[in-house]
Amino acid sequence: MSTITSSLTKWQKKKLCSLLSHDRLSLLFKASVHGYHVNKFHQKCNTQGPTVLVAYNKSGYVFGAFTNKNYAQTGQNVVDDKAFLFSFNDKEVKEAPLRVFSGNPQYAFTDTGPNFGSLVFLYNNTATVYSNPTTYKFDPHKMHGNDLQLTECEVYRVEDCGGLMEKPWRNVQWNSEGREALLSIISGWKPSLSSVKQARILLVGPVGAGKSSFFNSINSVFKGYVSSQANTGTAGTSLTTQFRTYYIRPGSGVSHVPFALCDSMGLEEGLNSGLDVDDFASILKGHIQDKYQLNPSMPIQPDSPYFHKSPGLKDKIHCVVYVIDTSKIKLLSDKMIDKFVVFRKKTSQLGIPQLVLLTKVDEACPLVAEDLKNVYQSNYINKMVQEVSTQIGVSLSAVIPVKNYFQELDIDPQTDVLLLKAVVQILRAAEGFFDDFYNPEEKSE
Repeated sequence: MSTITSSLTKWQKKKLCSLLSHDRLSLLFKASVHGYHVNKFHQKCNTQGPTVLVAYNKSGYVFGAFTNKNYAQTGQNVVDDKAFLFSFNDKEVKEAPLRVFSGNPQYAFTDTGPNFGSLVFLYNNTATVYSNPTTYKFDPHKMHGNDLQLTECEVYRVEDCGGLMEKPWRNVQWNSEGREALLSIISGWKPSLSSVKQARILLVGPVGAGKSSFFNSINSVFKGYVSSQANTGTAGTSLTTQFRTYYIRPGSGVSHVPFALCDSMGLEEGLNSGLDVDDFASILKGHIQDKYQLNPSMPIQPDSPYFHKSPGLKDKIHCVVYVIDTSKIKLLSDKMIDKFVVFRKKTSQLGIPQLVLLTKVDEACPLVAEDLKNVYQSNYINKMVQEVSTQIGVSLSAVIPVKNYFQELDIDPQTDVLLLKAVVQILRAAEGFFDDFYNPEEKSE
């Protein structure tokens, strides 16, 4: 399945959030992806608490409905004195959004689907809206421009970030001294086995989660400027089609970089799509060489010139890092979670440590976007760390929030600190792998 992204522009989202008096919207349902069908709508939106439905048409209208109650597919009328319809137009940016409350809150909406009486979305399971200004009084032209054909229909859970905790739940030294201390730890680290010079870290995650961006971001820290060596973007399928091993040149006062980051095809739900579990196992065991073209429908064969028949410990993966977009944790499908379980089991069988990187924390929480130092005081980020720990099956200490460089042109000290903190945790996890092979007579020099 393609990466699910919001159709709201930045200013549209800002207008909508101002109407709702909340600072976060979490995408639950997208009709172009899940289907223009009431049953699909209920599968994604039931029992989610306050939600807002956002519809789009070719006339440039963004309109919809908010309810403070749960959808539950009861078929009953629902009392909601906070429910309202809204609309604004791309061509009228400066005008205040239209907001219309129900004339009778006893009939705010009918729980048969997104049915607000005066506006019924996904009408007859099609990309259309039924419009009849009765319970909600509005001018049809101002509400939707009399254009009832939808180009998209989305539903968002309306959330409050929960503010900031009194104290951070992890301590970070955000100043330049903290940054230098982390660089010193990384520069001074080396595997405990003389046969291994660098820890090999494999990045695994859904399409668009930020695997390649993480490498680019770490590379940027050491270069001292934002760089883009690995291919990144927002395509619906994986932009990374090869298995790649990326080495980072020393810089920023670091004379030695004791790790390499390995990237692979993104995880996808469907059969014969995304990284194949057999190829994943071959990567872990060190059988696949750099620049091998991955094929989701055909795992690598032993007779391939890219198949390393006798890999040493230095060729194997020493730590697996699952990369997940913080904003998409609640959108992880059962199929995707099942895929994580399969990959986790395979990794555990080989005794390889596993961590989770939560990317895009600034997009997930406005308080973090305002000040990155809030990341470990954000109630919302803390909640997401706990949720992904439960879903993926790793300890809380194995979940690490980060912000990648994305649109910036220059590096930022606080972003660097968060990234370097993640690298330190990854190297410490990798050390656990080497401990299993430790022999006092074969320690590193």
